[in-house]
Amino acid sequence: MKISKEDVINTLKTISLSGDNQNIIDKGSVSNVMIFGDQIDIDLKLNNPSLQARKKLEVLILKTLHEKVYEKAKIKINVSIVAEEKKDQSITAKTLSGIENVIAISSGKGGVGKSTLTANIAVTLSNMGCKVGVLDADIYGPSIPTMFDLEGKKPFSVQIDGKSKMQPIENYGVKILSIGFFTKPGQAVIWRGPMAAKALNQMIFDANWGDLDFLLIDLPPGTGDIHLSIVQSLPINGAVVVSTPQNVALTDAKKGIAMFQQKNINVPVLGIIENMSYFTPQELPQNKYYIFGKKGAEYLANDMEVPFLGSLPLVQSVRESADYGRPASMQEKTSINNDFTVITQNLVSQVLKRNKNLPPTKVVEITNLVGCEAIKTQPK
Repeated sequence: MKISKEDVINTLKTISLSGDNQNIIDKGSVSNVMIFGDQIDIDLKLNNPSLQARKKLEVLILKTLHEKVYEKAKIKINVSIVAEEKKDQSITAKTLSGIENVIAISSGKGGVGKSTLTANIAVTLSNMGCKVGVLDADIYGPSIPTMFDLEGKKPFSVQIDGKSKMQPIENYGVKILSIGFFTKPGQAVIWRGPMAAKALNQMIFDANWGDLDFLLIDLPPGTGDIHLSIVQSLPINGAVVVSTPQNVALTDAKKGIAMFQQKNINVPVLGIIENMSYFTPQELPQNKYYIFGKKGAEYLANDMEVPFLGSLPLVQSVRESADYGRPASMQEKTSINNDFTVITQNLVSQVLKRNKNLPPTKVVEITNLVGCEAIKTQPK
């Protein structure tokens, strides 16, 4: 019996890989078919290296060809395994429509108060009349939900232009998204970099942030792949580095600044904030105890020629406010509220200078640092 190559190919079109909607011909798994009398040679290229999956497919091909083409055909199947091209799991570069300024807040070392500063700056900006959002990008230690009294909350889905989007949760006038909204209390997030980047990608680009004057991104400590994914993919106006005056923290803060200043990253450093600068006991209000050193972050700012945005003392009420989910900057007419206001005003001033002198094409004008309604953006 003469075997037709066309019959063989048409028969192979009836065979699909397990769980695949395409047959092995249309999918390109069959790279070649040769007929030599009653012998059929088939070259297969498969992505699945599993021996079980390969054998299962070979048996199915033998059985089908014997039933539909020629029951006595001699069939030889040559299988080669090709590595499936992995999709890039990094955050894809896009623009965030309606968001004027994206500010990354980082620290070289954990435990220096980066998230506390992020929460209080966000509330201060909101009190100034700004539209503010916070993205908690600290995948492995999200604390923003706690600081905004949002533990156990979950964002709901909304339809925007026919697409399903996550709706950030709002409290104290600040829109918030965090991986902490999607995990159980006490649950460890054990993810490799690509999975973490994918989760952030969804919280950034699949969220209904709306119009914002500022989106603050609370980065994880250090200089890891999360930092690279974000700074290379988002139109970040600048970065803020938080440190204590301690030499150990300053060494890591210096590395963080150097990361942002690298040529292939090139994110302007808007300034350094020194946290836990000194401690003043209530019973000795005139005394200052420099527990972690004196003016270390201010000296670092001068050495690296970046702005110094201000310092904050070590105050018990700041810690308590963070634990209770009510940021200390909400405490009106207090010295700590004034400190947060000064730092935030200095930050806004640096954003204005950066936007005026450097791309992207936004110019922000401000006439009154107390009210965000005075901020106007104009295309260049």
